This record gives sequence, C-alpha cells and structure tokens, in this order.
Amino acid sequence: MPFISKSCLWIFIISTVMILSGCFNQKTPIEKIYDVLEKVVAKEKGFENQQEPLVALEKKEKAIYDQIMSLGMKQYDKVVKLADTALAIANKRKRYMKEETESIMESKETFQKIKEYKNELKDSKLKKSLDHLYQIMMDRYSAHDELNKEYLNALKLDKQLYGLFKNKNLSFDTLEAKVNKVNEAYQKVYAANKKFNQLTKDYNSQKLAFYKMSGLKISE
Repeated sequence: MPFISKSCLWIFIISTVMILSGCFNQKTPIEKIYDVLEKVVAKEKGFENQQEPLVALEKKEKAIYDQIMSLGMKQYDKVVKLADTALAIANKRKRYMKEETESIMESKETFQKIKEYKNELKDSKLKKSLDHLYQIMMDRYSAHDELNKEYLNALKLDKQLYGLFKNKNLSFDTLEAKVNKVNEAYQKVYAANKKFNQLTKDYNSQKLAFYKMSGLKISE
C-alpha cells in the first residue's frame, strides 16, 4: 500500500528577547521599569532553554516518520516498533512545550508589574511609548497562547497518526485523511509561530526605542 507524504512543517520557536545588563543604586521610575523588564528576560530563560531539545526531538521524530513511510505495512513489526518510538518522542515534546508555556506565563506575571510604575512617569511621551510597549507584549503573550493551542493540537494528531500505523488493516483512505489533518494542523502552527516571532521582534524594537527616549544608558 503506498503512503502519502507528510509535510515537513516541524517548528522551532525562536526567542529574540534582548538580554540587557546593569544595576542602579537609586531607583527612578525608568530604572524600576527597567528592572522589571530585566526580570522578564530572566523568566523567559526557561522558554529559551526548551528550544534546542525541542528542535532535536522534532527532527528525530521526523526521521522516524520517514522511515515508517519507506517501510510500508509489509514490514508491520518494524513499523509498530517505530510508531511506539515516535509516540514516546511526541510525549516528550508535549512536556517541553508545557515547560515553555509555564515560563511564558511567569514572564507575563512579572511584565504586568510595569503598570505600577507608569503613573510615576512625568513625561507624556514616555507614558505613550510605555503603553505601546505594554500592548505589544500583551499581544505577544496572546500569540503564544494561540501557538501553544495549535502546537498541542498538532501533537495530538501526530499521536493519532502513529496509532494508526499499529493497525494491520489500515486503509489508504483512512491514512490519507489523517495525514491531511496533520498537515493542516502544522500549517496553523507555522502561522501562529510566525506571528509570535514578529511580535517578539516588535517588542524588542519598541523596548529599545523606549529606553532611548528615556535617556537610559544601555548596551545594545
């Protein structure tokens, strides 16, 4: 029985959060805001640390999938073993995504504290710049929520697909339908990931603009 090709839409999420440094003895409103944003960077270290192992697992799982496709159901025993291995990897990917999301949630909780210092700013332009920064970051958190939802849905469909390979009586039509669903799911993951990365880039750009407007000396 011929197999259908599954699109190679494996995703890795690139964090472009700036890492800044510096400390101050006397805290102005700007410096307090800066400190909060530094803590946000620290909170997202957990997020960053998930990227390399997650990408490695995605590549490994893709290689196993390709191997299953090359074998076909005539080598059923080998296909079942490979499917079980792929299922185990998918479960690991889910755990990494969970840890990544927890890191983002901690980042959000910390970031929202800048609202406490907004009213301490005397310059209306600075307040407007900070409002813009805040909105971009909140949109970024929402984008990650969407990314997480789509990624977990794609993972669920991956696991269902590997489960099908363990069915000796798997029909071509059933396999084709599931592969199409998986490919559609990863298209959504790709779109959500693209949006998240763009908002990360926008946030970093606006953060730098805010710092420059405030007169705060930082390393770029």
